[in-house]
Amino acid sequence: MSDLGQLIGDVHAELSERLGEGQVANYIPELAKVPVERFGIAVATVGGEVFTAGDALEPFSIQSISKLFTLTLALGKVGDGLWSRVGREPSGNRFNSIVQLEYEQGRPRNPFVNAGAIAVTDLILAGYRPKEAIGDIVRFVRFLAGDESIVIDADVARSERDTGFRNFALAQFMRSFNVITHPADEVLGVYFHHCAIAMNCAQLARAALFLAAKGQNPVTGHSVVSAARARRINSLMMMCGHYDGSGDFAFRVGLPGKSGVGGGIVAVVPGVCTVAVWSPGLDANGNSLIGTAALELLAQRANWSVFE
Repeated sequence: MSDLGQLIGDVHAELSERLGEGQVANYIPELAKVPVERFGIAVATVGGEVFTAGDALEPFSIQSISKLFTLTLALGKVGDGLWSRVGREPSGNRFNSIVQLEYEQGRPRNPFVNAGAIAVTDLILAGYRPKEAIGDIVRFVRFLAGDESIVIDADVARSERDTGFRNFALAQFMRSFNVITHPADEVLGVYFHHCAIAMNCAQLARAALFLAAKGQNPVTGHSVVSAARARRINSLMMMCGHYDGSGDFAFRVGLPGKSGVGGGIVAVVPGVCTVAVWSPGLDANGNSLIGTAALELLAQRANWSVFE
């Protein structure tokens, strides 16, 4: 694994000349302020090593990558009963589409589109006050990463709440079908806060490492989920983790991954490592443009693919 540091350094250097491509998520005012030239890569191996390049230690808003962690937490809380509320199919529509909910009686297509993640958040909220649910999510992410310094960016959470009109519409629509059971403002308060968790690439790669190791954190030995559940979470990331770009990501990279409009992507190489990349410039589907290119190069050069 010692050549991994050299590999990610080479990929970072090769793609750095393209920095500035893509568009930051300017519909969230706080994210619009992030310099588009930032670019980091981190690899966390199942052997406990971490390799970094570029801005890999600079925190950023993980946004929809948090949906991976809330799904894992909710499955631990309610088990497979979760799937009565949320589907497991690719969406074929924008991540914040209302049209699809109308067609499908308020049941979101998968847990990674906004509506699906809001429904998952509603399940986590059961039996809690909103602040308690937020605290539970943050503690879980800290546990996964082995890092107590991870926090929520309050400015980003506030910015999302002030501009999240479509998410409020999604939540109210789902409540009309009893897909969510708590008041929409309470559910969205928790949702906006977990999307505003700030992490760096190294923390993010470590937090997802259980998915590369059959559900167990290979560094601490803690069991997070069963091996079967880890496989299923990985399969959902492969099918749905990049919204309308999921098929293209599977074609180009060949690894399960989850993106966020903050410019981050975490990808899983089962049995080997996890890779986190961050570059805020997004493509038309809301996925990191340079980050995707970096993962494609890494997968090609390291011969990583779940299809091998």
